[in-house]
Amino acid sequence: MTANPHDRLMAIDTHVDIPWPDGPSPFEDGPRCVDLPKLKAGGIAGVCFVAYVPQGPRDDTGHLAANARACAMLDEIAAMAPASGRGGMLAPTADGIEAAFNAGRTAIIPAIENGYAIGKDIGALDDFAARGVRYITLTHNGHNEIADAAIPLPRLGDTPVEHGGLSAFGHEVVARMNALGMLIDVSHAAKTSMMQAAQLSRVPVLATHSCVRALCDHPRNLDDEQLDMLKATGGLVQVTMVSNFLRPKARAAELSVADIVDHIDYAVRRIGVEHVGIGTDFDGGGGVSDFMNAAQAPNLTAELFRRGYEKADVANIWGGNFLRLLRQAEAARV
Repeated sequence: MTANPHDRLMAIDTHVDIPWPDGPSPFEDGPRCVDLPKLKAGGIAGVCFVAYVPQGPRDDTGHLAANARACAMLDEIAAMAPASGRGGMLAPTADGIEAAFNAGRTAIIPAIENGYAIGKDIGALDDFAARGVRYITLTHNGHNEIADAAIPLPRLGDTPVEHGGLSAFGHEVVARMNALGMLIDVSHAAKTSMMQAAQLSRVPVLATHSCVRALCDHPRNLDDEQLDMLKATGGLVQVTMVSNFLRPKARAAELSVADIVDHIDYAVRRIGVEHVGIGTDFDGGGGVSDFMNAAQAPNLTAELFRRGYEKADVANIWGGNFLRLLRQAEAARV
């Protein structure tokens, strides 16, 4: 093994937030967990940067504001890949991600967290696809027009269950996302929503930033039945690093990359290495003591090797499995 475990490894982090509305420059090594210099230092080849939209009122005003916020954030994500070549390379396809890697550039992959951004307008999906969005997280905390969330928000009037999983509109959303070649992210979705989406979708679904409920009983984590559904349908769980998803009531300082790999190990044993990946949720709450920013990514990779994972398996966990899913989504476009 080389000094940097990421040498020649096409590592892709499937879920990273951006500071909003005002944040430090992504072009300089600053206070962000993820900026372009840290990605280079840590050997991360590509990142799904998300336009995160918190759940708000489900009326016309709320939906218009959510859509506008998502569009503005997508503009900022695209700006990380300026035409001058100074930054990353916008890479909304699997081929584009590989081309960026071969060119030594960081792949910038746009995504949206919370289907609230489309409101009740199915046509908004076409607009987002045209912007290069590769996945949409069906919900965040709080139910929306698409589906029930794992964590309802009583302050917004949520009952524990509203739709019983996907709404009728949610069925339309899944079908249209399949037609557009967009992946369906089931992190944050209620178990009913997740199971129904996995069964309904023509393309395997993924949880871009979730952990294992058997190891940490949190409503945001996936239980064994959900993991088994991912295996049965060809989907992915991208293990994340939010401290209280890794261990109950834990703080980041109390955890290490070993805790992350415990969740990876469990998922690999349960459903196979081809169904497991990594989505840090950096700049959105993710981080453990020895992996607090993208530059420290080799610490996690070294732990995978220490546990006995072969190089091919590490490559699949760090990005190969996600690329395979992207290609499946692209092939299913109509």
